[in-house]
Amino acid sequence: MKEGIHPEYKATTILCACGAEIRTRSVRGDFHVEICSSCHPFFTGKQKIMDTAGRIEKFKNRYGNASSATVSAAPVKKAEPAVAPARKVDVGDNRATKRAKANAGKPKKAAAAPEAPAPAPAADAPAE
Repeated sequence: MKEGIHPEYKATTILCACGAEIRTRSVRGDFHVEICSSCHPFFTGKQKIMDTAGRIEKFKNRYGNASSATVSAAPVKKAEPAVAPARKVDVGDNRATKRAKANAGKPKKAAAAPEAPAPAPAADAPAE
């Protein structure tokens, strides 16, 4: 290894808020963390499902209980799909239409055949 370019890799102690102490090696040095694998609910198996802000109660208040919902005898009418109004097409805005109107009275040009190259003079012909 090249000398003088690598950071110092030293023994480090990581302290958790729960009191766990982990010894490892690092370039950072000693430091503290709030949660570790010793106290995290995912790793300890003590994970709890929390109903924050009463989600279930909010749902029940908004949509009511399933037992109180009754099926009505009248069939439910489905909403008609929204149809966009037909756009009014202004023929004057179309570029191709403008060109067609401008060229309506003009005769069409005949397609010119490409010119064939002039035949090369024969080698034994006299030069002029």
